[in-house]
Amino acid sequence: MKWRKLGRIFAPDGSRRWARSYAIIPTAELVDDDRLRVYYASIDEERNGRIGVLELDARNPTHILHDRPDPVLDIGELGCFDDSGVNPSALVQSEVGAVMYYIGWQRCERVPYMLFAGVARRGEDGVFQRLRRTPILDRTETEPFVRSATTILREPDGSYRCWYVSAHRWGYVGEKQYPEYIIRTTRSDDGLNWSRDSVIAINFSNPSEFGFGRPWVIKDGSLYKMWYSIRSRTEPYRLGYAESEDGVSWARQDHRMQLMRSEDGWDQEMICYPCVIDASGGRYLFYNGNSHGATGFGVAVLEKE
Repeated sequence: MKWRKLGRIFAPDGSRRWARSYAIIPTAELVDDDRLRVYYASIDEERNGRIGVLELDARNPTHILHDRPDPVLDIGELGCFDDSGVNPSALVQSEVGAVMYYIGWQRCERVPYMLFAGVARRGEDGVFQRLRRTPILDRTETEPFVRSATTILREPDGSYRCWYVSAHRWGYVGEKQYPEYIIRTTRSDDGLNWSRDSVIAINFSNPSEFGFGRPWVIKDGSLYKMWYSIRSRTEPYRLGYAESEDGVSWARQDHRMQLMRSEDGWDQEMICYPCVIDASGGRYLFYNGNSHGATGFGVAVLEKE
């Protein structure tokens, strides 16, 4: 599984008040044979996050066709789970139209933040309106810390499958606090009301690992394929890959993920937050580089074997 880098696509130039820096967690949607949309989150001077969108040439995804100047999803109401920021996570065509599942984050005092999943519906103007002010994946007795960063598929029978990041404790890496977070999976009949029962999909393979970034799942025929970021105590984010026949039991095959850090430049320190999509005869992987998206996002194409 060899990926060839096509280059960096976008990073904010700092001229927009809502997007002073970062273009984090690229989340792609195929519009038609000619166009892709990629949603991303940027932060303002107070480090509050909002979601923006680019339209790209589907045959040459490094070419920007349109850069929308205003955000399509703003921060949440004061005191809500997303009042400090929103990051894109997944786009799904549902019974109520196109919806975005997003990461809502809220700053805290004793730990840096809380992360829970929200959902918003796209209007005719391209702007998203929340379907709920509360999370669709809220805390449970077994998952009290983080339930967010979803990837979601709608199955042929109309049901929904979700794979998401779940923290089971907070700890320290050096002197900095981090959650220890794995990937779990759950189901829903309508995409809004999710089962509170979940099972572990991806767990740590060694004591050095302590987290996985937003997973991305596609279905190739009957086979589920997942890409994710691996966070380690000994090295920055790198990409991992797993396969499953049922979407529940996964076989990690990280050695097959041949997309490495560059020797220099915008992605020399880390590669994270993959998003894989098929367009115009190619399979593309959008990803973030250094400092979790501070240097923007780029794209790679899967080379034919």
